[in-house]
Parts: sequence; C-alpha cells; structure tokens
Amino acid sequence: MASFEPFQGIRYDPDAVDLTAVVAPPYDVIDEAEREVLGARHPANVTHVDLPRDEPGEGRYEVAARTFREWRDRGPLLTDPEPSFYGYRMGYHDEAGRPRQTSGFIGALGLDPAAEPAVLPHEETTPKARSDRLQLMQACRADLSPIWALSPTEGLGALAETAEPPLARWTDDQGVHHRLWRVTRPAVVEAISSAVEAAPVLVADGHHRYRTALTYREERRAAEGPGPWDSLMTYVVELAEDQLEVRPIHRLLRGLPDDVDLPGALERWFEVAEAGAFDAEIVERLVDEGALGLVVPGGRYLLRPRPELLAAAVDLDSSRLDVALADLGDHELTFHHDLEEVQRLVETGSAQAGVLLRPATVAQIAETAHGGRLMPTKTTYFHPKPTTGVVFRSLEA
Repeated sequence: MASFEPFQGIRYDPDAVDLTAVVAPPYDVIDEAEREVLGARHPANVTHVDLPRDEPGEGRYEVAARTFREWRDRGPLLTDPEPSFYGYRMGYHDEAGRPRQTSGFIGALGLDPAAEPAVLPHEETTPKARSDRLQLMQACRADLSPIWALSPTEGLGALAETAEPPLARWTDDQGVHHRLWRVTRPAVVEAISSAVEAAPVLVADGHHRYRTALTYREERRAAEGPGPWDSLMTYVVELAEDQLEVRPIHRLLRGLPDDVDLPGALERWFEVAEAGAFDAEIVERLVDEGALGLVVPGGRYLLRPRPELLAAAVDLDSSRLDVALADLGDHELTFHHDLEEVQRLVETGSAQAGVLLRPATVAQIAETAHGGRLMPTKTTYFHPKPTTGVVFRSLEA
C-alpha cells in the first residue's frame, strides 16, 4: 500500500496575518472575479502564488516562485520545527441545514506507480489543467495545496477527534468553519500511518494534481534520484457517509444547431416528461424520480433513462448523458454545480440547455474506482472544499 508519513509543514504565522485574509478555495473553483477579490484582500493571499499572474519582465510561474520564496524568507510563512501530521476539520451545514463535519489528516502520501492500485483515481482529467499545475510545481518546488483522498479503514475518523485547542481556526466566505491541529505524539502518528497504509486510498478531489505529481516525480528522480517528490501532500478522510457530502455537477450545452429540438432528440435514450419549475429541492426530486433534469429556454423536463440506456452505460448520470449526447454531433459541454446559475445561463441565452444530474453516491464512487474504471470528468463535487493555504510542503532536496 502507499506510505503515509508526517512532514515538516510550512504555514502562515497566525500571529502575523489573519488567516481569513490569506487562505482561498482550491484553484479550480475560483473564477476571474473571485481571483480579483481574493488577491485584493492581502498582499500575501495564497492566490498570488497558486493563481499567479504575469508581471513586467516575469512570467506567471516565475512570479509564483519568487513570491513563495520571499514569503518563506521574510514572512509571513514559518516552518514547523519537526515533522507532523496535520489534523484538519471542516464544520458546515448540508443542503438540508443539518450540521455536519469532515475530519481527517494532512500528510505525505507515497507516489509509486509500481505500487498502484494503492492509490485509485476515479475521474478522467484534462491535459491543459495538468500542464498548468506541473509548471507551477516545477517553479515553486512545493506542494501548495493537498489533494483529497478517501480511506476505507474504519476508525480513521475517530483518530481525528481531539479535545485539544486548534493551532489555527478560520471561517470562509461560505460559512464553513475550519480547524487545524499538529499531531506529533509518536503513538498517534503511528496509528494514523498504519490506518491509511492498511488499504488502497481513493482520490476524491485533485486528480490533476495527483497525475501532475507523478510526472514531476519521474522528472526529479531521473535527475536526482529519490527525494521528497516521491510523495504528495494529501488530506485523507475516512470513506464513510457521515464524513462526506457529495453534490452533483450539472452540464451546460452550447454549439448545437439553432433549430435543434433537444427534448425530441433525447427521446431515443430517455422518457421525456414536462415538469414544473425547478426549485432548490429539484435534486432531491430527481433522486426520488430516478431521473435527470433538462433546462431549455421556457421549458423544464424530466429525463428518465430507458432500458437501452441503462444497458449501454455504467450506473452514473454523467456516463449515461455522455452516451445520449453522442447522438447530437459536435457541441460544447461545460460544467456548473449551481442550479440557479445553470437556469440563468440558459434563460439569458448564454447556454442552449442545461442538464441537471443527481449526485454520485459514496458507494458508486468506490465501486467505480475499485472496478478499474474512471468516471467522466466533473462527475463529483465534494463539499466543502479543503482550503488552499492551510499548510504547504517543500519539495526541495
């Protein structure tokens, strides 16, 4: 199985900066407008490194490397005195308003292609995103944010429970409460390592960064041999329903012929029925109805998969939709997790149609990965997202 080891973390000094001003969501959920807001909050906001911009005479990756080096040399970053795991908890309310929490540990997960399937991806990735993250890793020589992995080992979540006061705490713009602890007691460190190393882990979020880290490892090993690049900073959580909330990622369609009758075109694969308004409870309704939802200008429909579609695709809405959309010819597919935004983009003509998906279940995610298959890109949206800027990990030899 993949190793899971403590490391000497690099963190924002909570006595020097307000963490709410310098941390940020993961890079792949930040649009240009939010990048502007976050970057303006503080000169040391993590987006200046994780989503760098060109400056006169310097490309964006050079800017990121210089900035990260300056923060380490002059502040506000500090380096912990000894290797440790980092207990990390996110407290939030789910879509039904119920209080929930996700607790796990940030550590260094071993990267060894020969040991796969010790680490199991579950979604396809795109080359462009991998290229960007690779160039950033090459420039900064650091893990800037943890990927998120799930462990089937029972009891890992219990190890994350503690009565000790956190090392750092903050609340993000979505009202999620974040807490961070250092774990250095040898017996607890050993218990965490043993639990994670007992079974293959599943990549929940961060597939691009995981694939990027494998490429980076090959480059550095070829030039320098073994080193810290043989592992990747990873947030590991127990694979359990009470630790996870999986939300759907919906689809937006563009580039279809102007006169396309989309409900009619989809009837080969779905029973198409007119529906009323799609409100905030539509996803629960789709789960109850066993259907997908279709949004077109002035119309809302339920799409119930026909037996032919159930036989032609794996048990995932995203896979079934991919089969059905193949009949439509060339088109552009983009992704959005916000229902209201999907409907707004369709009604304003920014998209021709939206398709609402049901969330993949924890069981579906595990079954897909252990079966050696990959879900289509952007099938799962885990909520909440681990914050970027919680801790960094140096990849210097």
